[in-house]
Amino acid sequence: MIFDLVSPILGFDEVSSLEFNKIDDCFANIDSKEGYTWTLVNPFLLKSYSFEIPYYAKILLDLKDDSQIEVYCMVVLQNPLEDSKVQFLAPIIFNHTNKKAIQLVLSPLLYPQFAKLESLKSFAK
Repeated sequence: MIFDLVSPILGFDEVSSLEFNKIDDCFANIDSKEGYTWTLVNPFLLKSYSFEIPYYAKILLDLKDDSQIEVYCMVVLQNPLEDSKVQFLAPIIFNHTNKKAIQLVLSPLLYPQFAKLESLKSFAK
């Protein structure tokens, strides 16, 4: 699925759309036409994860009460895979209803529980 990016991903101002590909219930990836690829993880499957979507993001995403959204966090891939790090402070919200997406940058002061990169191995059961 192709999503319009309504605000740039940090450091990638030229990216305006993303192709979202769900791998399984836990992982997905996104590709840009500029040649960038990112791996994502569903943060809700890893830990207790919740945040407030700011008003500006709701407007940009054109969120409605019945909007179908998914939230993912970027993974900094490492070898071996279990050493890969999850960035919980910059989730990406995908609005499947209208195919818009945004990356939020959460304040570590408001969300100190997400302030550090955490390795995938810390969530292994």
